[in-house]
Amino acid sequence: MYTIKNYYVLFIMLFIGLQIQSQAIYKTIDSYKLDGPRELKIQLPRNYNPEENHSYPLIIVLDGDYLFEPIAGNIDYQSYWEDIPDCIVVGINQSSTRADDFFYDEESYFPSGTGAAFYEFIAAELLPFIEDNYNASNFRIVIGHDLSANFINYYLFKDDPIFRAYVALSPDFAPEMMSRLHERLSILENETFYYMATADADIRAIRTAVLDGDALFSSIENENFLYRFDDFDDANHYSLVGQGIPKALNQIFTLFKPISAKEYSEKVLTFEGTPFEYLTKKYDDIEHFYGFEKKLIENDIRAIAAASNKKDDSESLRSLSKLVSKSFPKSMLSAYYSGLYNEKYGSLKKALLLYKSGLLLEPSQSITKEIMLDKMYEIQDEMNK
Repeated sequence: MYTIKNYYVLFIMLFIGLQIQSQAIYKTIDSYKLDGPRELKIQLPRNYNPEENHSYPLIIVLDGDYLFEPIAGNIDYQSYWEDIPDCIVVGINQSSTRADDFFYDEESYFPSGTGAAFYEFIAAELLPFIEDNYNASNFRIVIGHDLSANFINYYLFKDDPIFRAYVALSPDFAPEMMSRLHERLSILENETFYYMATADADIRAIRTAVLDGDALFSSIENENFLYRFDDFDDANHYSLVGQGIPKALNQIFTLFKPISAKEYSEKVLTFEGTPFEYLTKKYDDIEHFYGFEKKLIENDIRAIAAASNKKDDSESLRSLSKLVSKSFPKSMLSAYYSGLYNEKYGSLKKALLLYKSGLLLEPSQSITKEIMLDKMYEIQDEMNK
C-alpha cells in the first residue's frame, strides 16, 4: 500500500519528467551494429557551451523510453543547487527492441546475437558519437532498471571497463551473474561505484535475488569497489526508481559535494594544513578522481573564509581573496572578499574603497548591493570612532 509520501514522490518525478521531456534533444544514430537507426534522447547542461574547454560527466540511460526523464530531472535539479556536477544525459529508446537488446545465451548467460550487437553498439558507436559531438568527459555512468540493470553488469567484465559507475535499480539478474560479479568486483583495479536497490514490494523473485546479491557484494574486501545498497520501504518495482536515483547520484558524487556543516567541523577545522590548502586539495582530488575540473562555488568560499577567520589565518584569507578575484572578476564576490581581507588584516581605508568598487559589479547568490553597503557603513562607523 502506498503512503502519501509515495504519491508525492511519484507526482514530483512525473512533473519533472514532463518538464524535461520538452527540453530533450532528439537524435537518431544510424547503427551498423544494430543494422538500423536507434533513437536517442539527450539532455545538455543548462549553460552548455560547445566552445568552452570544459567537459561533463556522461550518463548513459538504458530503457530511455521511461527512465530518461526521471534521471534527467534529478540531474538538472541537483546540479542547479551545485550538489552534483552538470552532466550530459543520454537515453536510448528501446521499447520495441528491449527483448532483443538484452538477449543472452541460455548456456553462457552472456550477450549473444542481438544482445551482443547492442552491447557492441554502446561501446563502438554510441560513445564515439557522443564524444565527437559533445564535451563529454571520461567519467561515465550507466543506469538500468530490471533487465537493463542486469545488462549493464556485462561491461564490468571488460579488461578496461568503459564505465566508472553502475546504477542497478531492481536488477533482474541472469543466472550465475551474482557469483561472477562477486569474483570480478573483488579484483577491480580501478575505483568503481556500484549502486543497487530493491524495495519491500518489489517483484518477489527479483527482491530475493537482489538481497542475496547484496549479501555477496557486502562481503567484498576491495577498496576500489565503492558500494551502496538501499532497500526501500513502501515502494514497488517501479516507484523505487524515484527514490533510488537521487541516492545513487549522491553516492557517486560524494566527493564533489559542497562543504557541509559536518565536513566543515570534522575536516576543514581539523585539517593539518591551512584552510586554503584544504580547499586546494579538495578541488585537486575532485579533478583527479572524476577527470574534470570543479568550478569554485560560493558555498565553499564562505566555508574557507569562516575557517580562516576562526583560525585567524591571514595568509589563507589573502590567498582565498586572490582566487575569488581570479575566478569571479566581474562579480561582487571579488570585491567583497578582497575587502574582507583588508578589513581584517590590511587597512580599513582600502577595504572601504574595495566595497565601494563592488557596487559597480554584478551581485552573486550571497553577495548583494545591500550587503556591500552594510560593510561600507560598518567601516565608516569604525573609522569615525
